[in-house]
Amino acid sequence: MESILALEDGRVFRGRAFGAQAEQSGEVVFNTSMTGYQEILTDPSYRGQIVVMTYPEIGNYGTNSDDCESDRPQAGGMVVREVSQFPSSWRANQSLHMYLSNMGVPGISEVDTRAITKHIRCAGTMRGVLSSVDRDVASLVRKARSTPMLKDVDLVAEVTSPSNRTWTATRPKRWRTEAFAVDGPRYKCVAFDFGSKRNILNLLVEVGFDVTVVPASCTADEVLELAPDAIFLSNGPGDPEVPAYAIATVGRLIGRKPMFGICLGHQIAALALGAKTFKLKFGHRGANHPVMDLSTRKVEITSQNHGYAVDPDTLPQGSEVTHVNLNDRTCEGFVLAESRLMAVQYHPEASPGPHDSMGLFHRFRSMVAEASR
Repeated sequence: MESILALEDGRVFRGRAFGAQAEQSGEVVFNTSMTGYQEILTDPSYRGQIVVMTYPEIGNYGTNSDDCESDRPQAGGMVVREVSQFPSSWRANQSLHMYLSNMGVPGISEVDTRAITKHIRCAGTMRGVLSSVDRDVASLVRKARSTPMLKDVDLVAEVTSPSNRTWTATRPKRWRTEAFAVDGPRYKCVAFDFGSKRNILNLLVEVGFDVTVVPASCTADEVLELAPDAIFLSNGPGDPEVPAYAIATVGRLIGRKPMFGICLGHQIAALALGAKTFKLKFGHRGANHPVMDLSTRKVEITSQNHGYAVDPDTLPQGSEVTHVNLNDRTCEGFVLAESRLMAVQYHPEASPGPHDSMGLFHRFRSMVAEASR
């Protein structure tokens, strides 16, 4: 069956449908990861987006129950050059095609993903519609142009937890290492769920935190009533300026407890301090982005998924940029030492991606331990 990806500027790509026979609109972005398509699909940070995978063959190892970062796919659709119909892995439960079909998510294959990626790199991310239902090109372009902009939708509210919950899970035993485990007292951590990936919460538990996940709308007073030793700000989707309620709450909590923000959490922490964010032309999405830790001068290869960045020149006095992206020199992390606040733009939980930055969870625990003395 034919499927069509239509962009708001009138560019159209025709291919073969896989997954669900359906239609979805969203911001069209590309990801350069060679593996990890299931984690990418289920990452809540991709809410409201259609993901183009630049690696040419996707689906080789199928899908399984361990690799999901949330309960279901969050991306609106998937665009690939070739989809594997016969996965080969002892861990596979079903093919990527069947997984998306069962979950109601459309995909398109046999399109020139290199051409789509080059177009987005030149023109910037834009809205699009992926459909195997409506094949009228003019109709699809009109729909793409009428799709809401990210700045007009509170995507965090769509993916956050509905209520408080205790998180006790860890990674599957075969993935854990003794070197990552930490001896000593456990600390209470309240984790704001702006669209958190499961593996981030898993690592917080493994490194020595008793984690309580709270909704994005949780107030500062409600957080402090839980008597946490630490506060965590998760990743999530959309324009960081939209969830103003979360920015205001974080602003009231900074300096009260040690705090660690990742991705959207990094941006929200910066906005709460009065800094500014800006939209990147085509974002950072992949598992191979070089970042320099300015405190050690070491380069880490990182997993990233964001379309916005913090303007380091607007951070308040006393803050310090700690990490820089070596591709475009954008801010990838900062600290405000006097408030015991640390934040990074990339994904140190490495799901999917390299494990170069997982030590940041130890760094956060050390900061909390020092504050608790």
